[in-house]
Amino acid sequence: MTWTFDPFREIDRIAGGFAPTARSPRWMPMDLYRSGEEFVVHVDLPGADPESIDLDIDQNVLTIQASRTADAPEGGKWLAHERPTGQYRRQLTLSDGLDLEGITASYAHGVLTLRVPVAETAKPRKIAVQSAETGETIGRQVEQADQTTAA
Repeated sequence: MTWTFDPFREIDRIAGGFAPTARSPRWMPMDLYRSGEEFVVHVDLPGADPESIDLDIDQNVLTIQASRTADAPEGGKWLAHERPTGQYRRQLTLSDGLDLEGITASYAHGVLTLRVPVAETAKPRKIAVQSAETGETIGRQVEQADQTTAA
């Protein structure tokens, strides 16, 4: 009797114990980047029913949930069933510097896109410096000096 060792079969067997069950939420990959004064999140939800997508914010935690069902014909018998079905869930902790009321969401071509604007209080701003001796704003004097030298 010959024994053959297939390392990929062993990896599949070991990883099978860690695979999510039908009841546990599936993981959804995402991309996150900043574009100007907003953060953009792209979440892959291929085949998810748009009606099943649910977004909630509770104490700065954004929860994204969706579900995907198997579309087997009635009376049909599965020959291969590799595409994951079930519940998808992901939570993101949002900082206080974001405008939670201004979040927008859209879903197209299996990708959920969230736009999270930066709060006004978190945006960079100029602070005027006043002279302790005269009480005048120093920044205005510099602007006036720049305008007179430019002329």
